[in-house]
Amino acid sequence: MAKKVKDPGLGEDSIIIAKRIINKDGSFNIRHLNRQKGISALYAYLVDLSWTHFFCLVFLMYFMLNMTFAAIYVAIGVQYISVEPQGFVIDFVNAFFFSSQTITTLGYGAMAPTNVIAGIVSSFQALIGLLSFSFVTGLLYGRFSKPKASIRFSDNIICREFNEGRALMFRLMNSKKDVMINPRVKVTLAITEPDKKQGYKRNFYQLSLERDHITYLPTTWTLVHEIDKNSPLDKFSSEELQKLNGEFLIMVSYYDEAFNQDVYKLHSYTFEELKMNVVFEKAFYFDEDGYTVLDHHKISDTREM
Repeated sequence: MAKKVKDPGLGEDSIIIAKRIINKDGSFNIRHLNRQKGISALYAYLVDLSWTHFFCLVFLMYFMLNMTFAAIYVAIGVQYISVEPQGFVIDFVNAFFFSSQTITTLGYGAMAPTNVIAGIVSSFQALIGLLSFSFVTGLLYGRFSKPKASIRFSDNIICREFNEGRALMFRLMNSKKDVMINPRVKVTLAITEPDKKQGYKRNFYQLSLERDHITYLPTTWTLVHEIDKNSPLDKFSSEELQKLNGEFLIMVSYYDEAFNQDVYKLHSYTFEELKMNVVFEKAFYFDEDGYTVLDHHKISDTREM
């Protein structure tokens, strides 16, 4: 008989159209309202931002700052930054270049402030440049030094025949060459079901796994939950499984030798991502020299039984 477990911190209240709890990227699918914001929140946001978005944001801020100060220098008069006026467009371009040299504290010497107002503005801009580049340097360090789990999950969870019965399986892979020490996996099943108050609630079950920890993970690891009499899914047929409103909540943790500390990764599968009667293809093989070859493109490959 399957036993429910206490709410792991996600809340038991639910509705029939509730979205998934954990997104594909491992973040919780929650919209925050009236959340207090501050420098620490901004720092956390910028550290977690993708590299593409991060560098685009840095370039945009750099460009906008120089555009703003270029407009100020044009308003003051470009003759006060050692440039002869030649029309608005040329003056603005020259002012932009002078602004770029000032904010980076580079200074080629061809252009320089020649009156008090231009000197005050350029001094203030140099201070902003120093503070800005210090902030970006700190962000770069934080982004590189933040521990991140190097785990890839299969695109789908599968259900297949196993030991004269059925079993659920999903697969994970070490996406880097770093050695994962003592990886551990915990799987919680959340099913949205009608309650006695004519509403809906989430019921949580801790799924038993054939193996929930191993010593190290150099290649792939297939996690197996056997659907037996102790499984909360035993009462459902294969067709009913695909129609369930629920989610498999997965947490993987291990010791990462690169960061010298434990790291973790969250992931989830919904029943819409359940594939029936297929098996995973092998993702590694031995080459002619006897080396184990791991094909990262085959993490999600399946075939019909």
